[in-house]
Amino acid sequence: MSPAREFSFAGATLVVERRGAGEPVYLLIHGIGMGRSVFADLIAHLDDRAEVIAIDLPGYGEAPEPRRVLTMERTADLIAAYLRGHADRPVIVIGHSMGAQIALELGARHPSAVAALVLVGPTVDPDARSGPRQLSRLLRDIAGESPRVIARGAREYVRAGPKLITKFRAMLVHRPEDVLPAVPAPTLVLRGEDDLVAPRAWCERIVASMPDARLAEVPDRGHETMIRDAAPAVALIRTFAGDR
Repeated sequence: MSPAREFSFAGATLVVERRGAGEPVYLLIHGIGMGRSVFADLIAHLDDRAEVIAIDLPGYGEAPEPRRVLTMERTADLIAAYLRGHADRPVIVIGHSMGAQIALELGARHPSAVAALVLVGPTVDPDARSGPRQLSRLLRDIAGESPRVIARGAREYVRAGPKLITKFRAMLVHRPEDVLPAVPAPTLVLRGEDDLVAPRAWCERIVASMPDARLAEVPDRGHETMIRDAAPAVALIRTFAGDR
């Protein structure tokens, strides 16, 4: 395991941790209020056979706050700048929740850097593009989660700092539905069967709007399907990656 390192570009900084070796190379992008630590179980299931790049986005986890909150587009450009200098092949990008929005922008704006996309619990469903609706869905979704998952999420939200509301707005104003047709990479849309934040109808719309996409579901899981026992999600991701 390599130590976490900072990467700065255009006034914003990522914290990057690389684990494992071999192919494929997975890049993990976390959701709103989170950080790379929430992917601990996912990484443990992936890094025995592949290389995993886990990042803290600017202002999350251990990464310092940028002067201004980044848009989804600018965040994708920052990640692409890192990949240009530190990846010798296209990567499979796994984005969770808001991370799926950034993954879409990465696939559309920098297609040569992306071998494939995995959009896990993708946001924002256009039918719920408001703070109250998103928060209501999330609270109802996590009500059945284990105390460990809730505690980990709460800790990361606190670390996300005083600009969290501005970050939330940046997520809400982004329109992933406008980006979908411009993403050429093969894409797996992955949702927990009980995910209230990324409903099945929205995920089906994503698949129908993209040139090369498929949908898979993890039974008995909600929005945090990759945080609590990531093994079922990993099995689907590995099958998808093996088809590349």
